[in-house]
Amino acid sequence: MHIEISISNQTLTLFDNFGGVKAKYSVSTAANGVGCEKNSGCTPLGQHIIRAKIGAGAAVNTVFVGRRPTGEIYTPELMAEFPNRDWILTRILWLSGKEIGKNRLGNVDTMQRYIYIHGTPDSTELGKIGSHGCVRMHNAEVIELFDWIDFGTSVVIAE
Repeated sequence: MHIEISISNQTLTLFDNFGGVKAKYSVSTAANGVGCEKNSGCTPLGQHIIRAKIGAGAAVNTVFVGRRPTGEIYTPELMAEFPNRDWILTRILWLSGKEIGKNRLGNVDTMQRYIYIHGTPDSTELGKIGSHGCVRMHNAEVIELFDWIDFGTSVVIAE
């Protein structure tokens, strides 16, 4: 299987081992556009892999900070209490770049930038830009994707 993320369409497509579409989801990528530099707030382009899968078995809406569950479950009331949080919920698929000098090592390292595919509040509008660099998905869909793929799954992010 492999994943293709389209910035222009704001979609994530999962392909099976024969090239057929297994699933297609609306996502939200960076409000700052595309780019690979550290601290840019952009979504990196190019060839990546799933470096780590975090959150297996966690409850829907589990809140993660620093890739660790906080013990909180997201609610609208919690959002009102922390309105400026970048909500990382339910599951995390941590990306690692494969292209040295483009999205790996130095000032352009996707993994060191903590770029993930992750769950977001179900009230988040997907299909349009809005993240801080990561790829946001609805919770039920990120669980489905998480359960279908393995470590090392290829991910291409293209404009």
